[in-house]
Amino acid sequence: MVMPLGDREPVLITPVATYTLIALNVILFVIQVQRGEVFTTSYAATPYEITHNVDIVRPIPVPITAGIDDGRVLPRLERVTRVELIPQGPGPSPIWLTLLTSMFLHGGFMHLAGNMLYLWIFGDNVEEVLGHVRFVLVYLGCGLVASLTQILANPDSLIPTLGASGAIAGVMGAYLVWFPLNRVRVLFGYMILEVPAILTLGLWVLLQIFSGIGSLGTVGTTGGVAYLAHAGGALCGIAVGLSMRDYVRRTRRPYWQGRIPDPYEVYGRRPYPF
Repeated sequence: MVMPLGDREPVLITPVATYTLIALNVILFVIQVQRGEVFTTSYAATPYEITHNVDIVRPIPVPITAGIDDGRVLPRLERVTRVELIPQGPGPSPIWLTLLTSMFLHGGFMHLAGNMLYLWIFGDNVEEVLGHVRFVLVYLGCGLVASLTQILANPDSLIPTLGASGAIAGVMGAYLVWFPLNRVRVLFGYMILEVPAILTLGLWVLLQIFSGIGSLGTVGTTGGVAYLAHAGGALCGIAVGLSMRDYVRRTRRPYWQGRIPDPYEVYGRRPYPF
């Protein structure tokens, strides 16, 4: 298992937007736990609701396809379909607002913890480059692109999608463009290693793209990880990073003590290798 623990790139700002987004996600998760499953599925983004502009207000039976192990010494995975009753209730009006609300919902504590860890590690650096307001807009924009990527793959799916993963993937994509040589501490098995961001994030983005392509035939018929959403969010973040490279070259860092400092003066090296 490879898990990022932190990076070596300090920031000169207080990442207010990053901390606020983390706080909102935690608060909404507490509300989810208190309000129950119906609240969660009602405010998650259900592809059928978005593409047909209809709010499903009653529980619906949905066929779910999953793999099972047949128990042999050399297991042979078989795909079976079972019917599950997905609870639904009245959502926001208009229903497409679930594209926004779904970004602040999570499927469980570990889902929340993993997402917030990634946002905490990579969000502050990207926020410093973009500024607080631009950072929030890019975060939300990448989240919308991520959700739409997943939805358009199967617009008639009745399985709700939720989570901040797509938006955070966008932040990681921008980080990858602007800080490819940053040293990122990762947990690899029982060891803590430092590797360049281009390796750990680059491999992660490629994995999401290939996994998303591989899931095209089953999107919207199974639960689990929304690889297409991750890929869509990451590619959106990479596009933002590439489109703003000239801006980053000119400004280097946000204003600090009334002037733009030379990064070499502050860090002893230039953080942007282009």
